[in-house]
Amino acid sequence: MGLRARGATWRRASAFAEATADRRGLGGRWSSLRNTQGYTFVELLVVATIVLILASAIMPLAKVTSQRSREAELRRSLREIRTAIDKYKDAADLGQIGSVDIKVGSENYPPDLQTLVDGVTAANDATGRKLKYLRHIPVDPMTRSTEWGMRSYQDKPDSTRWGGQNVFDVYTNFDGKALDGTKYKDW
Repeated sequence: MGLRARGATWRRASAFAEATADRRGLGGRWSSLRNTQGYTFVELLVVATIVLILASAIMPLAKVTSQRSREAELRRSLREIRTAIDKYKDAADLGQIGSVDIKVGSENYPPDLQTLVDGVTAANDATGRKLKYLRHIPVDPMTRSTEWGMRSYQDKPDSTRWGGQNVFDVYTNFDGKALDGTKYKDW
């Protein structure tokens, strides 16, 4: 039997099945089931489950990405403040800062962070020009404030309080741990 004959036989059998279904009163129900459009409850349940699994896999990744970006911002802010402190110290060592602005016993470090923003008078400059080292005190991305932990040159390396003599170094006041396991205060 050739392909053409098989196709014709199948069509006749299909027509017979539909005619039989019509006689039994089932034709309307079968034809409406065959032509339905949309999704079944099971299909929607499967799709919702897949979306939930994907969302639960993405959430930890989003948290890590957020923490990583805050850590990068913290490193940038610390670098900005420390660079300003170093520039102040270099200018004081070279005599570029007026002697009125440098406190005795400060080891040529700034007295506080606000001094880096407000500026100091330049030495031997009658115009009153100020040397500024920061535009503003950067916000600590971990605590979301401009309050930084500070160390003075006279403080012990492991001290937890600022002596107040000068600003030798800064650190965050946040107690958490970084993604690499180190404490943020040790950065």
